Amino acid sequence: MKKLSRVLGRVYDLKVSSVGLNITQLAVLRCISRRAGEPLVRIAEELEMDRTSLYRALTPMIRDGWVASPNAIGSRFRTARLTKAGRRILDSANQKWADVQGALTGRFGQASYDSLLAELYRLADCAADVDEPAIKIEPPT
Repeated sequence: MKKLSRVLGRVYDLKVSSVGLNITQLAVLRCISRRAGEPLVRIAEELEMDRTSLYRALTPMIRDGWVASPNAIGSRFRTARLTKAGRRILDSANQKWADVQGALTGRFGQASYDSLLAELYRLADCAADVDEPAIKIEPPT
């Protein structure tokens, strides 16, 4: 699973890097876009990241003006929102991501992809039960 994750990550990273970000940053920007104004702890939970990793990922995006975070770094309820520049880079990266996604599902087959994705979420639920029983990992909406 880890090897597959690295291989797929490299493919997506290569495509979205042309707009100046990596696939992790894209996931963070997407989540902030969906959950603007919510505490970053919720963003971290949705992304299955610890807060420290999320803050490390956010630092260059705040510096580059893609994300605004009006609360103090140590604030328990720190929030973030996309700036206009962040929205532009997200739109560009989403197009690059869609190109890769279309190519992969085209070669793999949509039905096979959907089946694999369902099985991966089932596997994630099993892993969550091993780690902490009764935690349900929800597919992104």
